[in-house]
This record gives sequence, structure tokens and C-alpha cells, in this order.
Amino acid sequence: MDKMENYKIWCENASEDPDLIAELKAIEGDDDAITDRFYRNLEFGTGGMRGVIGAGCYRLNIYTIRRATQGLANYVNSAFEKPSVAIAYDSRIKSDVFAREAARVLAANGIKVYIYPELMPTPMLSWAVRELKCSAGIVITASHNPAKYNGYKVYGSDGCQMTIDAANKVLAEIDKVEMFGGAKTISFDDGIKSGDIELISKKVFDDYLEMVSRQGIHTDMVASSGLKVVYTPLNGTGNKPVRAILKKIGISDVTVVSEQENPDGNFPTCPFPNPEIKEALACGLKLCKTVKPDLLLATDPDCDRVGIAVPDGKGDYVLFSGNEVGALLLEYICEERTALGTMPKNPVAVKTIVSTDIAKAIAEKYGVELREVLTGFKFIGEQIGLLEAAGEDDRFIFGFEESYGYLAGSYVRDKDAVVASMLICEMAAFYRTKGISLLQARENMYAKYGNYVHTLSSFTCEGATGMAKMAELMKMLRTNPPKAIGGLKVKAIADYASSEETDTQTGAKTVLTLPKSDVLVFKLESGASVIIRPSGTEPKIKAYYTTIASSHEESAALNKTVSDDFKAYLGF
Repeated sequence: MDKMENYKIWCENASEDPDLIAELKAIEGDDDAITDRFYRNLEFGTGGMRGVIGAGCYRLNIYTIRRATQGLANYVNSAFEKPSVAIAYDSRIKSDVFAREAARVLAANGIKVYIYPELMPTPMLSWAVRELKCSAGIVITASHNPAKYNGYKVYGSDGCQMTIDAANKVLAEIDKVEMFGGAKTISFDDGIKSGDIELISKKVFDDYLEMVSRQGIHTDMVASSGLKVVYTPLNGTGNKPVRAILKKIGISDVTVVSEQENPDGNFPTCPFPNPEIKEALACGLKLCKTVKPDLLLATDPDCDRVGIAVPDGKGDYVLFSGNEVGALLLEYICEERTALGTMPKNPVAVKTIVSTDIAKAIAEKYGVELREVLTGFKFIGEQIGLLEAAGEDDRFIFGFEESYGYLAGSYVRDKDAVVASMLICEMAAFYRTKGISLLQARENMYAKYGNYVHTLSSFTCEGATGMAKMAELMKMLRTNPPKAIGGLKVKAIADYASSEETDTQTGAKTVLTLPKSDVLVFKLESGASVIIRPSGTEPKIKAYYTTIASSHEESAALNKTVSDDFKAYLGF
């Protein structure tokens, strides 16, 4: 359909939301603005949908939410007898509205709906799906994206993000649904009265916290450790559950960053509410100057990621990367469970291919099978599911990805900042009783396994031209790959789109067994590497750089040389 024709249809039919009416009037005659909103439909992929909130088929609004949910309802009704769906939502703009719209559509299609009565972390949606034995789950969130975004994530009956096969079936159903009038709806209040829509009980919340607490190793030592924590939920969903779990394990000295304590989808103090970004932690770091805690914790808006900062010993605080926290937690879990005799037989840990390879050395030391998967925590969840199907889910001890996502235990199938916050605090408390700071623990780890330095470059490619630019860059790298990066020869190139790894010296090819994905890995001399991929959730292309050297300073300098050279090669 022509974009102007589409725009006209929206002007005539999008009458239920005053915000959309005002936006459609405001862009009248603005060809670029109309193109950006109507040149394509918002894409439904394996993670669901994510986009800017607003008017149009390429925006997230009550109509695109209804249409997607009708497609999901059609799929669920065809695949399950007496189907049910759990729904959660975060603090973002219109998250509660979109959650209720989804519930209205599902209930109208004869599907039982369980919805949380207030905002909840994403991992608690995974928990609800599994605990309530639902056919699927929906969480309204855009994770750590800026305030203008929201999203619609869909989960399968296992509590893991929907598989590619199931997502394609849902997409096929969505494509059959007319934007206006194609989705069935009932009144939310009528759904509550009839029992078709049911509020999830506090017991589900309490049982989740109990299951999280069981993942602890030395929780008995925490209360007497004297650990002092500053915590910020970044105006998101973590405030209640994170504080509750810390209290449950005995951490009483917790100071919350007041400006970021309450839910606020505008994120007034941090335009990018992402614990990976130092600016998002600015309020927390400022408070640390006064409170002087042992640890700063920051969870993202849907509380599935967590970042930390620790004292540097010189009166300031230093941020740890997701790779560093993941490696420290893996080391802590392996060492302490081994010492206590609670390590399962044939233990399994899982990481994504872009996450630190120091995990390989740690896993080897403790006899842990380390599985590598594609980027996306759903692939880690998939590995837990495979273990569960074999009756061996107790073998799973830890999973992580470099983007600040961690999970211990098989009770959910997504990254969980609640359990991660608990384990990070427990680890810090345990080391504190031994006279070891987290900073020293990190140095000890590098002294033992090598000085790994990891950095990330994100190149934003928004709008209609952005997708084309990302595709062009990946094509260029495949047809004209660099022979060296930062002075280090490219020894091999792994292309996950063609499922082949090529030795650049001999031309020999090796089959890659992971699913096909638009990812390129350049393996360099000295154990260094560069990995590049388009993001699956943001209009960005991401490059990951790894270097290893005899000292941290040498490794960091080499990393900068590699990253600067690769950026220049890309033209950034």
C-alpha cells in the first residue's frame, strides 16, 4: 500500500487515542515524517516487536499491539487446548495501556489471561508462564532503550522467548489481520468480572523470590558481612523485587537513589537507561561519594540486566563490564560450589559467542562443560530447556552474556537481574569477610587466567536508510574482508550466515554448527578477535573487540589500536 494512502487510512480510523490523532495532524504535509511512520510495518521477529511509540504501522501503538495480539491469539488457539497467556509490563510510557490492550484481545478470543496487577521485571513474566503453566507470555518493555521506545516480547510455554518456528507462525497469522477492525476486543473490566482476565496473585511473586533465594551459595554469611550497597532501579521495575531479595538474604544497609527510585517512563535523569552506559549511573555514582558503599548496583527498566561499580581505593568508583561481572560470578560459583560439595555432576555453563573467552579457562579449571550460543539470551534458555528435557536441568550452574545479562538456576528462561543482584551482593559480602574487595577479586582473576580486554562499538543506523546501510556494511565485509586489523593478521573468518569458518592461510573450511545468523567473526593473531553483527533489537550495528596481553595496560592499548583500525575500515 502506498504510504500516503496508508496515512489517510490512519487519519480516518485511528480515533481511539488522542495522542495518535494529534501526531497524525502534526505530520500532515511532512513527507519525511510520513515516510518514516508508514514505509513498512513494524517487524515481528523471534523477540516480538520493538519500536518508537507513536502513530503509524511502523510505530508501537494500540492498533499495532492489537493486530500482533490477534495473530498471537490465532496461533495459540490453533496450537493449544484451553490456552492461557501471562502478561507483564514495565515502567515505560504506555506499557500498562498496551498490556491491557493485549489482555482485551486475548480474552475476546477465548484465551485465559493472567496479568500482573502492577509493573514487574521481565524474568517474572518467564516465571509466571512456567508457574501458571501458560501457553505463552507477553511482556511490554523496550528493555534499556531510550524513552521514545517500547516493545512487545513474546514467550513460549517453556518461559523462553519464542522460537523462530513459532514466531514465523505467529507472523503468518499477523499478516492476515487487518490493522483496523481485524482484532477482536472486549472490555478489560468485563474480562475481569467474567474471570477471563485474572490478576496474578502475590503468592506467585513470593514464590519467585523464594526460588531466587535458593540460588545463593553463602547467604548465611551475608548478614554479618557489613556490606553497604547503593542501588538504583533507573526508574524501572527493579525497586521492589531487588530490595526484597536483598533484605531476604540479610543485606539491610541499602540506600536507594531517590531520583531514580520511582517508575517513570520518561527517565528524566538518564536519557539512555542502560547500566552499560556510565551516564545512566551518574546519580548513583554521585550518591556513592556521600554514602561510600562497597557496591553500586543498577538494574535496567525491565530488571533483566544489572551493572555495578566498586570503590577504586582512591576515593572514586570504577565500573565493571558485563564480561567482568559474568566471569567473576562464574569463578565464584565454580570455586565455592566445588568447595562446598554442591557442584552437580557434569556441570554446564553457557555463554554467547560475543562474551568473554576467559570463561573457557575458568570452565576448564573446574571441569565445567561450557556451551557457546548465538547472541540473545533465548539461546541460553534453549540450552537449559534441552537439559530439562533430558531430566538434567540441575546440571546448569550459570549463563551470561556480555550485555549485563546473567542467570543462575533453571526456574526461569531469561536473564534475571534480581538473582544477579543477589549473587553479586553475596559474592561481594563473601569476599569482604575474607578481606578481598571485588576490585582485588578481578585482579586475582586476571592474574590467574590472563588479561582479557573487551570493548564494544555501536553504530546507529536509524530510519529507512539505516537497514540498507547495515546490509551494505555486512556485504562489504564478506566480499572485501580485512587482511589485518590493528596490525594483527586475520587468521580465520567465521561467517554464521553461511555456517562456514575459513582459514585465511590455507583456505580450509570448517562447518559451524550454530543456527544461521548475520554474524562475522575475524579471528586475529595473539588470541584477539573482532565480531560484528546487526542488532536484533535496535537500529544499530555492533562490533566487539577482544585482546589478550601480559598486562592489562598492554591489552587495553592493543584493544584501542584494533578498534580504531576497524572503525576506520568501516568508514566511521
